[in-house]
Amino acid sequence: MGLPFISKQAKKRDHIVAVDLGGRTTKTVHLHRKSGRFELLNYSIIDAPAYEKGFSPDVLAEHLREVVRTLGATKVRHVTLALGVNDSQFRQVELPLIPLPEMRQMLKLNSKNYLQQDLADHVFDCFIAGTTQSSTTNRPGETAKPAGGAPRAKVMVGCTRKQLVDDLQAAVKAAGLIPDQVVPGMIAPTNAFEMAEPEIFAKEVAALVEIGFKSTTITIVNAGEIVLTRVVAIGGDRLTSGLAEAMGISYSEAENIKVGMPGEVQQSLDPLIHPLGRELRASIDFFEHQADKTVSQVFVSGGSSRSEYVLQALQGELMVPCKNWSPTRFLRVTLPPEKAAELEQLAPQLTVAVGAAAVSF
Repeated sequence: MGLPFISKQAKKRDHIVAVDLGGRTTKTVHLHRKSGRFELLNYSIIDAPAYEKGFSPDVLAEHLREVVRTLGATKVRHVTLALGVNDSQFRQVELPLIPLPEMRQMLKLNSKNYLQQDLADHVFDCFIAGTTQSSTTNRPGETAKPAGGAPRAKVMVGCTRKQLVDDLQAAVKAAGLIPDQVVPGMIAPTNAFEMAEPEIFAKEVAALVEIGFKSTTITIVNAGEIVLTRVVAIGGDRLTSGLAEAMGISYSEAENIKVGMPGEVQQSLDPLIHPLGRELRASIDFFEHQADKTVSQVFVSGGSSRSEYVLQALQGELMVPCKNWSPTRFLRVTLPPEKAAELEQLAPQLTVAVGAAAVSF
């Protein structure tokens, strides 16, 4: 599934660099398609410019040059960027079944009517998930004729500020690269999960929880269909900052302790995890009540998912089995030995980057 705010693709790429512009760190992957398989050639996790210096096209351009140098991908020119939940929006709505260019224009002119929010000076993209009433088609390729009334569609909508897209394209070009696509990061975990865990994605009811820097997203998929998405304004930063304050230690020390989690700091972390678990549980309860179905598993990604204790604490709050997962499971790994050894631990942080790259393939 893709919702690219820009797309310069004349054909599917064999090489792509996908960049997850996170709040504290930038996560990047270099993927290669070869003989019907996908390879992970390299990845990087480095401090994000927005965290230290503030965002500007010039700062981002220099940052992207650094990313390419770190990856050793100097011959790759096409770059896909994933935007966080503070810079993009993702909605699921019912819209008239019309051609996609007309659908985008309709949203641009009347976003308040369809999205309950005035989104002037935004760009939109849409992905049709399915029609909402039965229709018949007489011949292959003929437009479907509804059984009665105007046909409507279940549509996934992504949007972001036009100025931001313009700034991103300028930064990518200033870095000597080609802006391939800009996509909302909200859709990326689902894309990665579909490829890494195809059986579960297609047959089960599962919740995907991505713990980001400032926010956490939850996406519930039911037999291959996204049925609920929500953003919770609690992320790994609140857990780390709260732990640092409670223990009187530095932020970096608290981050290391959070991931390693010695038993003696559990008492300090429990009150920080509880609000996040409560909000996620409310989302699951809402879905289960509406759909009369039960979420069977929760798959957690993001930096905080590397903490076994965070997973255990969330499982206690959600009352559903929780585990982290690797978005790289479907990839053939061709990494330098030192980076291959670190991949198992760091892979959950690459979920958004891998899912964004999947759009380009």
